[in-house]
Amino acid sequence: MKTLNPFKTLLFYMFLITLSCKDDAINNTQPTPIIPEGTTEVVTTLGGTKNESGQAVKKTSDGGFVVLGFTQSTDGDVTGKTNDSYDVWVLKYDLESQIEWTKTFGGTNDERGNDIIQTSDGGYAIIGFTYSNDGDVTNNNGQEDFWIIKLDAQGNLIWQKTYGYSGIDTGHSILQTNDGGYFITGVLDVTASNGAGNTKSMQTQHAGGDYWAIKLDQSGNLQWSKYFGGFFSDTAYDAIQTADQGFIIVGSSDSADTDISNNKGSYDFWVVKVSSTGTLEWEKNFGGDEIDEARAIVNSGDGNYLIVGDTRSEDIDVSTNLGAADVWVIKISPSGQLLWEKTYGGENFDVGRAIAVSNDDGFIISGSSRSQTGDLIQNKGQNDGWVFKIDANGTLKWQQSIGGSNIDFLYGVTQINNGTIISVGESSSDDFDITENKGFTDLLLIETK
Repeated sequence: MKTLNPFKTLLFYMFLITLSCKDDAINNTQPTPIIPEGTTEVVTTLGGTKNESGQAVKKTSDGGFVVLGFTQSTDGDVTGKTNDSYDVWVLKYDLESQIEWTKTFGGTNDERGNDIIQTSDGGYAIIGFTYSNDGDVTNNNGQEDFWIIKLDAQGNLIWQKTYGYSGIDTGHSILQTNDGGYFITGVLDVTASNGAGNTKSMQTQHAGGDYWAIKLDQSGNLQWSKYFGGFFSDTAYDAIQTADQGFIIVGSSDSADTDISNNKGSYDFWVVKVSSTGTLEWEKNFGGDEIDEARAIVNSGDGNYLIVGDTRSEDIDVSTNLGAADVWVIKISPSGQLLWEKTYGGENFDVGRAIAVSNDDGFIISGSSRSQTGDLIQNKGQNDGWVFKIDANGTLKWQQSIGGSNIDFLYGVTQINNGTIISVGESSSDDFDITENKGFTDLLLIETK
């Protein structure tokens, strides 16, 4: 019988033990968890004991983002405010979603911010409206005026301008033009303007509210002013500059005369193309025989445009209706030809309010929903905030509804460089996805991967 060498036997057992330890180490290594696209990671409410709302959010050149809304509170997360009228509220975040600064702007009456952009100098420009004629506001022309505010990169007020007449004139969107100036759009109160804003002959009468388009230079000085519409209500919500230096304006119209040539029924998506000097080049209606309202436009990346809003129709241009109201997305060419259209939603009321290009050339849409079937799988109660992604062809990739048992809306959306999707709106809930309510209505901020 062969005797084993004790030294070799020891080495053999040590080798086995080493292999076993390596196997254990491999087995105990946990793979990095993969977060499914469209997963909501953080839900934050901001505000004080009164009312706050987030209306717009834009990514910034430093990798962070800026939020615009309005605030009524003088406590909680709101600082530097001394009265309980509504003021414009701006919040700047870094790329880690940490607040860098917040600012409020306004007078002793009500002001609200509707849209914000980062400007070419690293600062910001804001459009909204004002009822004041004191504080940060000078030269109010009536009740409610367009109010444009220019800030530096730290949120300090550089200049501000008001545009309006004696009635209720509301600014909704702003963009910086290729010449460094600004293009702002909103609604003119025609009946209170005494015809002063009318660029047509006095034989062509408008009424109600009209699209109001204003071109400003880089200091906010008026270069030209035009308005478009008919005898009923026409509301401009968004605009984009086109390759020929003109502009496409989108909103809703229930008029069927003057500038509107093809009303489909009730309110339509009304799309207006103007030249760089404001001359009307073409206008198109899209929709069915019910209420259809466009809210936002974005370049689709292939020379065309996507427009988002909502529809209650199920005929003419609208091929499908999933419930009471659906989010409706249309793709148009630069000449206004309808290329395709898609509806998204469920059995109840679902609306789209904002659209942004995603980092992979798809599109992120935000709005609200009361549905729990169709494209949705749950509703927490009343309106939930709704975020979803589509690809370049309009195919739904994922969706998330976020909210509590009360009313929750989303109005703005963007995707920052690290891939996080930031949505903003307002919430009056304090349960389910919303862990805290600080007052009546809070600014709602949602981070989605």
